Amino acid sequence: MKLLVAIFSIATIWALCDNVVDATHTGVTRHYKFDIKLQNVTRLCHTKSIVTVNGQFPGPRIVAREGDRLLIKVVNHVQNNISIHWHGIRQLRSGWADGPAYITQCPIQTGQSYVYNFTVVGQRGTLWWHAHISWLRSTLYGPIIILPKRGVPYPFQRPHKEVPIVFGEWWNADTEAVINQAQLTGGGPNVSDAYTINGLPGPLYNCSLKDTFRLNVKPGKTYLLRLANAALNDELFFSIANHTLTVVDVDAVYVKPFETDTVIITPGQTSNVLLKAKPYHPGATFLMMARPYVTGNGTFDNSTVAGILQYHSPLKSSSIKNLPLFKPVLPALRDTSFVTNYTNKLRSLANAQFPANVPKQVDKHFFFTVGLGTNPCPKNQACKGPTNNTMFAGSVNNVSFVMPTKALLQTHFQQNSLGVFTADFPSSPLHPFNYTGTPPNNTMVINRTKVEVIPYNTTVELILQDTSILGTESHPLHLHGFNFFVVGQGFGNFDPTKDPAKFNLIDPVERNTVGVPDGGWVAIRFLADNPGVWFMHCHLEVHTSWGLKMAWLVQDGEHPNQKLPPPPADLPKC
Repeated sequence: MKLLVAIFSIATIWALCDNVVDATHTGVTRHYKFDIKLQNVTRLCHTKSIVTVNGQFPGPRIVAREGDRLLIKVVNHVQNNISIHWHGIRQLRSGWADGPAYITQCPIQTGQSYVYNFTVVGQRGTLWWHAHISWLRSTLYGPIIILPKRGVPYPFQRPHKEVPIVFGEWWNADTEAVINQAQLTGGGPNVSDAYTINGLPGPLYNCSLKDTFRLNVKPGKTYLLRLANAALNDELFFSIANHTLTVVDVDAVYVKPFETDTVIITPGQTSNVLLKAKPYHPGATFLMMARPYVTGNGTFDNSTVAGILQYHSPLKSSSIKNLPLFKPVLPALRDTSFVTNYTNKLRSLANAQFPANVPKQVDKHFFFTVGLGTNPCPKNQACKGPTNNTMFAGSVNNVSFVMPTKALLQTHFQQNSLGVFTADFPSSPLHPFNYTGTPPNNTMVINRTKVEVIPYNTTVELILQDTSILGTESHPLHLHGFNFFVVGQGFGNFDPTKDPAKFNLIDPVERNTVGVPDGGWVAIRFLADNPGVWFMHCHLEVHTSWGLKMAWLVQDGEHPNQKLPPPPADLPKC
């Protein structure tokens, strides 16, 4: 099998990709090397040393075709423990390569290395990779481009160029210090100082005019924008002034195309959109802008990142600066109505070539409440939680997940889970209440390391219900190891008698990260055909840090190709 070593310079990585569909081979093993190292980076007139891959911020782009095998050697040269998650990759029988620290692996310690070994099966589109330990993903992230198999065209117009656009957040402070301080006091963390597009804050922030992402387009050409939200704590609206976007793919799954002026994208989600450049040179430049969609009562970074779309022009740069500048009109900060209408437009292609294999019969039903609660403040400690002597805590079914000190997948494989985790995660709330009404008097959570065990090939229906215990809030929930179908959603409390009759079992959108509506619920279905231990958590990093997470343990099947293989020899040790 042919080996390809892919090492990119920063200029190559973030350049526009001419004819990327013809740029690579298929059915190969692709080798990448990720050197985790410190790099001085200046943003907002502030220089700090950040953790990077190969000295690049953002990190390198991974390019593969459906069916390719990836071998990515990660070498840790920094003092932090490291693990990398390949967000959205199914990891079929390759759970050892999934990456969340203390779930599928112990982290890679200083001076150590680990080779992530997995094959891309049945996926094509845009995904992304990021650190999956503490808040290191604030600087450790990059896109994953999965091309169709050679000879298989896109189910939409072939673009002239393809452009990765990854949203992020920038802190002038050390993000590890930010979350450590928040966990010490039990209060909310300091918010970021800026949002970024491909690591650049743009002209609306101080000292950032030169740090602006620019997209140069030619009149009449079509561009595929590969969007990914790597921001730690905010869902984002995105729009380009005077231009319409056509959504064609979410979370590396094709969807029925639809046009929109604005995209909503939660942390963890990806979306491919077509941008049709105008058929003439408009004599202007256009801002592309992103700012948060806000739910809940917590503090947030109320700022806007901007990039510039400009038409290829023979004019000198000095003349371009004097062209008219147009700004998009973004939805209001709390425009839940827009978000609902947008998400309702997302539908799978559901055709012969790309079917929507929605489980019609359900083996197991689960009902999970997701939201915030409290923990008591430790003695002799000053806490800044929601009430006196309390700390913020996130929970699923009132269980706040306690991170183990040994990897769950390894202890499961060795059949040595005693003292590490228990297999009694509640399949529904132990104490039902009016989930979106008047909150209960007792806001305390249970702190445990529990997993939900299900047999191989179980069809699962899961209702995710937001709660109003400390105020309703949207929660982007990410499930590792699986795609799922979003068969229904609504506001208020889920009604098990009336709501299932409205489920879409024909062409629901298929994805790996879904926003649980603010003060509402979402219903998902998936087939548990991937043995291993799989994390599920809120992709708002502050909520994950507070314990809004859990794990599914999918047992082996009967046949050899339905069992989890042994761990690789270089699996990191705790």
